[in-house]
Amino acid sequence: MNLISLKQSSPLFSKTQKQQKIQSLPQNLSLKPSPNQTRFSPLNAKPLYQQMQHRLRSTAVRAYEERPSERPLVVPVNSEAKQRMKISIYFVTWWALNVVFNIYNKKVLNAFPFPWLTSTLSLAAGSLIMLVSWATHIAEAPKTDMDFWKALAPVAIAHTIGHVAATVSMSKVAVSFTHIIKSAEPAFSVVVSRFILGESFPLPTYLSLLPIIGGCGLAAATELNFNMTGFMGAMISNLAFVFRNIFSKKGMKGKSVSGMNYYACLSIMSLLILTPFAIAVEGPQLWAAGWKKAVSQIGPNFVWWVAAQSVFYHLYNQVSYMSLDEISPLTFSIGNTMKRISVIVSSIIIFHTPVQPINALGAAIAILGTFLYSQVKK
Repeated sequence: MNLISLKQSSPLFSKTQKQQKIQSLPQNLSLKPSPNQTRFSPLNAKPLYQQMQHRLRSTAVRAYEERPSERPLVVPVNSEAKQRMKISIYFVTWWALNVVFNIYNKKVLNAFPFPWLTSTLSLAAGSLIMLVSWATHIAEAPKTDMDFWKALAPVAIAHTIGHVAATVSMSKVAVSFTHIIKSAEPAFSVVVSRFILGESFPLPTYLSLLPIIGGCGLAAATELNFNMTGFMGAMISNLAFVFRNIFSKKGMKGKSVSGMNYYACLSIMSLLILTPFAIAVEGPQLWAAGWKKAVSQIGPNFVWWVAAQSVFYHLYNQVSYMSLDEISPLTFSIGNTMKRISVIVSSIIIFHTPVQPINALGAAIAILGTFLYSQVKK
């Protein structure tokens, strides 16, 4: 077989078979190079490793360009530092408002010795502020039902008694003495929880009550302007506020009401409870005569004192309830202890209250005991 016959019989040189192979290719297959495809040429040929680097780089660029849109990266702020700052602002505001309230409250009671009306005006101012805030949508109104108000009723009764009793106390004795006695509230809390609710406490809790009771007793025994009505008012206030806390914990579980709105509802209900009793105990005739006398002695500033003590009473309580949404009960207890120190010191300075060294020692021991109580309750 010669070369010519081999070419004609070989499949590689068969025109018929070539046409069949071309026809068997997919119709959409283009044999032309794409516009982006570089034609091979010895001049543009690159080593294999450079071609692989180019392909990998091209793949990475396409993947980056085709990635889904993402939000810009935000560097997180230290949330713990922000929370500490927020709590500090709450505490400073709470203490400052409480000091201002106690100063104006004592000024009003010195010129106008009607604690039942003064207590009523404090609750009325807070109720009016919150009703206006809800009506104007400055604050969102709470969503409450009948079960909420039923659970709030015993809390409001205890709150009303404690508020009036504390005001009666401050109308008879110095502000500093009232707050020294009120620092014994943890002792009342333990006694009520132990003998009425049946709760038990570790030994350090009972031991922390000794300086509280001893310090309050020493301060009361050495008080220069001691008054039994003022003393009993502070003691009744302690007992009432303990029951208020107990009723609040039991009745408000699962209620989705913010601290600000909770205290607003509490003020409204307490106002409704207190108003008829205030009228029965003191009455409009005594109020009119006392008001006229106070205005004649003090002047127009007396009206400002009454308005200030009413507004600041609501504000400091509102801030304290708002802070409960942000801090633990332990932190709140420590803050309450420091609040009493600021009130006692500021009232002694402003009203020039005479204090004996032994009296100051009793106050310091009582407040130290309150702080120790808050620590052992961890």
